Amino acid sequence: MVGLVLGAALDTVLADPARGHPVAGFGRVAGGLERAVHRDSRLVGAAYATVLVAGTGAAAAGAERALAGRRPGRWAALARAGLTAATTWTVLGGTSLRRQGRALGGELERRDLRAARTRLPSLCGRDPSALDAGGLARAGVESVAENTSDAVVAPLLWGAVAGLPGLVAYRAANTLDAMVGYRDARHGRFGWAAARTDDAANLLPARMCALLTCACAPVVGGSPAEAFRVMRRDGRSHPSPNAGVVEAAFAGALGLRLGGELRYPHGVEHRPELGSGRPAEAGDLAAAARLSGAVSAASVVVCAGAVAALDTLRARRACSRGPREAG
Repeated sequence: MVGLVLGAALDTVLADPARGHPVAGFGRVAGGLERAVHRDSRLVGAAYATVLVAGTGAAAAGAERALAGRRPGRWAALARAGLTAATTWTVLGGTSLRRQGRALGGELERRDLRAARTRLPSLCGRDPSALDAGGLARAGVESVAENTSDAVVAPLLWGAVAGLPGLVAYRAANTLDAMVGYRDARHGRFGWAAARTDDAANLLPARMCALLTCACAPVVGGSPAEAFRVMRRDGRSHPSPNAGVVEAAFAGALGLRLGGELRYPHGVEHRPELGSGRPAEAGDLAAAARLSGAVSAASVVVCAGAVAALDTLRARRACSRGPREAG
């Protein structure tokens, strides 16, 4: 619990490192392996994803066991908390996400479309060249919404449930989905397993993020009831089993209408509309970032509480087994 909270605090203060980010290093390894083994095959793609996700999880589990095997004491506890904090900081991306969202909003308010189009790829994989100011604003808000779940809520929840292996295995799965989980000619079959793994890993976190978004709607002047109504009505119409509920909750909380045509390098996709408010504008990026920050803080509290509850439950079970085993 201490490690998760400290890691979230480090992300708030330091954001992502500009150079030498471990996730970027993992991406380079994954990219090199893809070039070496790529085949137009789901089986090969599944093996690729399994090796990378399971491998990172196993490495983290080994480190956790090594620390747990040390003689109990203050220094061992501090070492475990420090490793958890450093890993949590590494896998979270909420502060950088919010900074990029606010910066995009500022560029749009200054009507600097060239700068805004240059920045958009740091938030999402859409083709910015064909987007006007409204399209860039909508893409930014949707990206802030979806990545609040992917970059904050999901890793915290997996860390709470599964410790270090949960933190790093989730980030590996999510990174692979961003790299190869596309429906283009190269990745349609090869990236299928990576995309499905990410979908499964985000089923619960996305819904937790959506509910926290509804609860935090007053931070941006929204109504929790309206956000929940839009989430229930529109979230399931999205082709993604996870992005839809989060984006719909943000749309309801911010009073916006999201969705519609999306242009990616691999083609155009048409999404159903989420919400019934006005189209997104430049100023909505700052509000989306503020809502994302509130959801992130709430998720830290919820996940830290979950860890404390799980630790208490384990301790009680251990105490209840002790007398019987001794007898």
